[in-house]
Amino acid sequence: MAASLQFNFKPVFPTKSSTNYAPKFNTIRCSASPTSKSYFITLLPGDGIGPEVISVAKNALQLIASLEGIKFKFNEMPMGGAALDLTGVPLPEETLLSAEQSDAVLLGAIGGYKWDKNEKHLKPETGLLQLREGLKVFANLRPATVLPQLVDASTLKKEVAEGVDLMVVRELTGGIYFGKPRGFSTNENGEELGFNTEVYAAHEIDRIARVAFETARKRHGKLCSVDKANVLEASMLWRKRVSMIASEYPDVELSHMYVDNAAMQLVRNPKQFDTIVTNNIFGDILSDEASMITGSIGMLPSASLGESGPGLFEPIHGSAPDIAGQDKANPLATVLSAAMLLKYGLGEEKAAQRIEAAVLDTLNRGFRTGDIHSAGLNLVGCKEMGEQVLKSIDSTVPAAV
Repeated sequence: MAASLQFNFKPVFPTKSSTNYAPKFNTIRCSASPTSKSYFITLLPGDGIGPEVISVAKNALQLIASLEGIKFKFNEMPMGGAALDLTGVPLPEETLLSAEQSDAVLLGAIGGYKWDKNEKHLKPETGLLQLREGLKVFANLRPATVLPQLVDASTLKKEVAEGVDLMVVRELTGGIYFGKPRGFSTNENGEELGFNTEVYAAHEIDRIARVAFETARKRHGKLCSVDKANVLEASMLWRKRVSMIASEYPDVELSHMYVDNAAMQLVRNPKQFDTIVTNNIFGDILSDEASMITGSIGMLPSASLGESGPGLFEPIHGSAPDIAGQDKANPLATVLSAAMLLKYGLGEEKAAQRIEAAVLDTLNRGFRTGDIHSAGLNLVGCKEMGEQVLKSIDSTVPAAV
């Protein structure tokens, strides 16, 4: 059995402890002080399957804390549709304040059919954008690794999917999702219009580029920047700035690819990619595409990080309201998000490796939720999968850091 779940990268951000935090972006890694073992974590279960998967991840964190000499104080707060029902807004001030004061934030999922017809400012997804903006987390890291145990779950041929191990670095707080002007209007013919603006400032591109180059440097030294520079002015600037930043990283091989070709190549030959950096909307789309190479969106975690303050950690799947409350959700993406929280948010590398090893052990023992199940394996629900992960955490010992 493998000792730990390997994504082939190390933290490239400064980490935060509850008593000593002086973040600097030119510091590659700054582990939490050995005496700083008490952390404040804000939990945002959200909607749909969110509460179910957060419950499993919380149990994993509590067990790992008892085994590794860590103390957690959890504060569970409403967000998304749940917050709309309770307070009338998708991100209450109290929730944002708790998140801002945390050492790290763990999110389940937000959204659902119930709120789909709400006005934009009253949609659950607006709360998520507000949270990212409030925490100033501009860099989203999404690994897509095909585990040997799940290679047959991929919809791609085995020879295409086997061995895929890539990282998408997505700019998270700029671009068309936040650009202005935006809104609704009418044209000279009285026809209704909807419009958005794709806009990036040089500093926004430079900082995400440096994160991507640092990440690639810690992996296999290859970075592909994805844009649409043959059409979009914002992408022309993107390519120009990324190319300029490349001079700071002569050890990293930089290539450029148009987004339509990148989408095709991810299906055709995903193993050609190591690290991908791209803007907000392209990253949103490509990271979800990459996730399906692995067999299930229910397996993949993410980390959203900034220059300072707490990071936001969440599975990349949605709220799946069609299976909410039925004990069918796959909690492993959220458990692995908790591992990223330990690694990137708190600098607790050993504890993170122990969770990663437990996930692999659980899969090796043949336990599968419906989204990754195949004949001859043990089909279990969300709660049972969580119990099996806890058993593995209790029995596995991580390799030395």
